[in-house]
Amino acid sequence: MASSAGNGKEMAALESGHASSSSSSSSSPAAAAKMTAVAGKPRPFTWTGPAIVMGFELLESIAFSGVALNLVIYLGTVLHGTTAFNAAHVDTWNGTTFIVPVLGAFLADSCWGKYNTIVVSLLFYLAGLVLLTLSAAISPFRPSSCQGLSCPPASRTQFSVFFAALYLTSIGTGGVKSALLPFGAEQYDDSSPEESRRKQSFFTWFFGAINLGIFVAGTLVSWLQQNVSWALGFGVSALCLLLAAAGFLAGTPWYRVQLPAGSPLRDILRVVVASVKKRKTRLPAAAGQGDLGLHEVAEDDDLQKLAHTKGLRCLDKAAAKGGDGHEGPWNLCTVSEVEAVKILARMVPIWVTCVLYAASLGQMTTTFIQQGMTMDNKLLGRVKVPVASMVSIEVVFMLLWVLLHDAVIMPLARRWAQAGSAGLSQLQRMGVGRVLVVLAMATAALVESRRLRVAGAGRKMGIAWQVPQFVLVAGSDVFCGIAQLEFFYGEAPASMRSICSAFSFLALSLGFYVNSVVVTAVAALRPGWLAANLNEGHLDYYFWLWAVISAGNLLLYLLLAARYTPKQVLRHSP
Repeated sequence: MASSAGNGKEMAALESGHASSSSSSSSSPAAAAKMTAVAGKPRPFTWTGPAIVMGFELLESIAFSGVALNLVIYLGTVLHGTTAFNAAHVDTWNGTTFIVPVLGAFLADSCWGKYNTIVVSLLFYLAGLVLLTLSAAISPFRPSSCQGLSCPPASRTQFSVFFAALYLTSIGTGGVKSALLPFGAEQYDDSSPEESRRKQSFFTWFFGAINLGIFVAGTLVSWLQQNVSWALGFGVSALCLLLAAAGFLAGTPWYRVQLPAGSPLRDILRVVVASVKKRKTRLPAAAGQGDLGLHEVAEDDDLQKLAHTKGLRCLDKAAAKGGDGHEGPWNLCTVSEVEAVKILARMVPIWVTCVLYAASLGQMTTTFIQQGMTMDNKLLGRVKVPVASMVSIEVVFMLLWVLLHDAVIMPLARRWAQAGSAGLSQLQRMGVGRVLVVLAMATAALVESRRLRVAGAGRKMGIAWQVPQFVLVAGSDVFCGIAQLEFFYGEAPASMRSICSAFSFLALSLGFYVNSVVVTAVAALRPGWLAANLNEGHLDYYFWLWAVISAGNLLLYLLLAARYTPKQVLRHSP
């Protein structure tokens, strides 16, 4: 599970980053009345809302992972699909699942709002999981069992029912993933320093909930599916989601809910169109708000005001006053609207490095497993460890890193940092994660070199030698993952928080494709590296290649992070 990003909120006078969550508006008058303690004032902060969101994420992670982790096995052993058919459809489903959050985020930010997006998505999600459970439980919805070597394939109807259930699940989880994290973060008011500090812990434990859910699904739910009943395993996923939905709806009176701010794409296009129309306009040498000729509206309680920043001056022209007094919305934008587009332009290069980083982490579930399959998987000479379980063990290491990160590293960093600082910034933590992934790839290469020498002597090296590379990957994922969740939410303009939060999922999706391209290129150019028999190949060279790619990505990131201009908030939206 990966994520990564950076801070950029290192100014004492100008608060930047996370959304102000003090709005207590809701999607209905009745709910709004419940969520406002005193007219015109937000209800006071309690841990109830964030705690429900984290519990929701834990149960949702179990539900989703209970389907995703064993999907290719179900297609092969129950529906009797071919190897190529199974691989193609699993990849297509994964791609869809990680693209849908971007669409869900657009709906959440532009028209439905995060709360309503989650509720509507849950309807699709539950329908998908219930239909999936029925397809595994009811005989007409699945083919007959194999008789010897004869395995009757699923009929068109059986495949149709199964994939209908699968894609309903994909739509549902995409909508939930796009809105749940920013909705949880909105329970904190960044105008309050105390709540802003608490929010950092929320991101940490939200990340931990995701990975704890993966661990439970990868052990308990997967075991039930393969050893007891597939229908029971899918039923556990459906039950977890039902409990999550019930808890989420029951917590409605305690939430701070923000209404959508309108289509963010329209505002982006307005800035681009206005800047192109005024491309010949000359700006003052130190253009800024107010007296320097750039347009900003008077105080408006519904808007977050952003400070003017240097750079990308071509976009500043969209806010340049023409002087004729007849500027329309597609000719004149505010400084805050221009700064929102600047933020996106500055975030995209950072996001590109997240794609390459996600591709590096992809080795954990591919080549790391292949390496482990050639090793002696007995611990202490007697206890067999399934090779694939090393990924679940990595989740345990990750949870330990989460504890270390939140209870030790960040408090120490805040103590040593200057007064008012959050300690290690998001950008710094993102850099630490990238350093750790370089070390993980190098460690894997060294282990593989030793394994080849041991194999050449006719012996097998113990699988425990893989533990250091999994520990480093876990630490890297924690540092980058938590910081990325904070970064894409915190740096996002107020009207685009769900969309920017969904960037993490899009980076993960594209990372898989990059990994596939690299594997294909290596297989074509250096076929000896990835030989069918790894004892005759050079998987260590492949790991060194990824260490070099990761190091190059780290250098690119350091260059971009050093030049990154953080969002600077003059006044938070209520």
